[in-house]
Amino acid sequence: MTDMSTTKFEPTERSTIHRLPSRGSYDKTKVYNVLDQGILAHVGFTTTNGPVVIPMGYARKGDSIILHGSAKSRLMIELARGADVCVTVTLLDGLVLARSTFHHSMNYRSVVVFGHASVIADAEVRNAALEHLVEHLVPGRGAEARGANEGELEATLVVEVPIREASLKARSGPPVDETRDLEIDIWSGVLPLSLETGEPVPDEHTADGKPVPDYVLNYSRGR
Repeated sequence: MTDMSTTKFEPTERSTIHRLPSRGSYDKTKVYNVLDQGILAHVGFTTTNGPVVIPMGYARKGDSIILHGSAKSRLMIELARGADVCVTVTLLDGLVLARSTFHHSMNYRSVVVFGHASVIADAEVRNAALEHLVEHLVPGRGAEARGANEGELEATLVVEVPIREASLKARSGPPVDETRDLEIDIWSGVLPLSLETGEPVPDEHTADGKPVPDYVLNYSRGR
């Protein structure tokens, strides 16, 4: 269950937005909307050899972020030890083309979460988390695909990162040009960007004529 008894995250020393704070928000609903729309997170943590950032699929489940991987991977071993982590999810909405190179920018929505990872040890809870992750990435797929068996569960580490320190930063709208640059006669504005799917490609073991599921044909991450 998502705890919506508090509507905002309390800014901390780590999560407080200092640069252009007017673009920041600690609103829980807005933070969760970005996390629910994204599919790729960058997970940062420190090791004895220095900092590491790894791109990972993820899912929000209630007030936690779910991550998974091989039980033998360096990343998952570090996370399982309770590593201090930073999870970042960014949705890129457009390229902002100004009249000066200095004022070129991007329209985006980005969430940063700080916390500690902990292992989901219970096999039943771990399996439910993996199924939730699949449903986050491809809604509808979990009803058709086989669930993880005992051996696969044993080979997989699943961790959760409680969402207690989080902030959202976003930019939208046209370029902000200097007044003196407005007379420069070039096109300026926003080039919108969005996630789009291509034509589904069946693998060699899919029977000829097998219809593509609606959840694949109509796949969308929303806005």
